[in-house]
Amino acid sequence: MSTPPAPAAPGGGRRPRADAERNRALVLAAARALFEERGGEVQMPEVARAAGVGIGTLYRHFPSKQALVEAAAEQRFAGILETALTDCLREPEAGQGLARYLHHVGGTLARSPGLTAAAQSATGSSAPGGETRRRLEEAVAALIAQGRAAGTLRADLTVEDVYMIVGGLSGIIRTGSGDWRRFLDLTFEGLRPRRTG
Repeated sequence: MSTPPAPAAPGGGRRPRADAERNRALVLAAARALFEERGGEVQMPEVARAAGVGIGTLYRHFPSKQALVEAAAEQRFAGILETALTDCLREPEAGQGLARYLHHVGGTLARSPGLTAAAQSATGSSAPGGETRRRLEEAVAALIAQGRAAGTLRADLTVEDVYMIVGGLSGIIRTGSGDWRRFLDLTFEGLRPRRTG
């Protein structure tokens, strides 16, 4: 005999929570698309309209434009982290995980220069922070270790060096001052192990 479902809690039980999560996801998706297209000039009422929610709903989830920009940028970094942990650390070609990672970062930034500019304007930085930064640093350290073990990366390469490379990559893409793929090609020439003797 099957057990009847538990009665809904007064006021709709878990449904408001599910609706709130859905609304937050809609707002974040709309905001990210708008920021990627137009950068920091996007206004909060535009995001609410694009998400199909009221302005009050938007502000309940994101009390300021800065909070919304930070959440959109955090979502992008979460995607980069996921790729680092899956595709890049499992790169079948020995020692090429870091190259795959940096090309993925470049492609991601190139597809969303407006979001980078919005984050820079809103927070003074387009770099990840907090737990996401810590986990990205761990993933990059593992990619460096793989490359060293395979003999494709110089022994003195550090996580900080990789962040410096990403900073250069971001600047080139944001300003349109060159071909970011060529920048990475030249960079990897310098990351190869030094010949001795």
